[in-house]
Amino acid sequence: MTTATSKTGAGKFIVRAFLVLIGLGVAFFLLLQLIPVNRSNPPMVSEPNWDSPATRDLAKRACFDCHSNETTWPWYSYVAPASWLIAHDVEEGRQRLNFSDWANVRGEARHSGELAESILEGKMPPASYLPTHPQAVLTNTEKQALVDGLRASLAQTDPGGAPVVDNGEENDD
Repeated sequence: MTTATSKTGAGKFIVRAFLVLIGLGVAFFLLLQLIPVNRSNPPMVSEPNWDSPATRDLAKRACFDCHSNETTWPWYSYVAPASWLIAHDVEEGRQRLNFSDWANVRGEARHSGELAESILEGKMPPASYLPTHPQAVLTNTEKQALVDGLRASLAQTDPGGAPVVDNGEENDD
């Protein structure tokens, strides 16, 4: 009898310990939700002078969630720890290239050659983004149309008025 009683007592202890651990895990998860995350969409300041609505539509589909102030925040961007990762990616993307604050975009982000390389080599949009954003998956034809449209658009919108040349140098004409 003592052996059967000790097995039952041990089983109850394991179940209780397991339930306590689950309760602590849930409590910890809920506490994580209290950590604030910036999911703001500041107002648009300026955009490139798009060569066509089709170029803007392709950029919006594939790029705007991270590279504009028009981010669509999905439901899981409100659940930690995913919210932290998404907010970080958007902040970093906006810092590197922001189609909604085009007047303040500087450096290599302004050159269509860098953008073209990222798109055509499949670096952008990143592979980790695509499973949850199937609309951002571009065919090779769409990628090329986006690259061609960005080249044409960026050539029209250099802040100094000079067209941007693909090799990263500005034309002095």
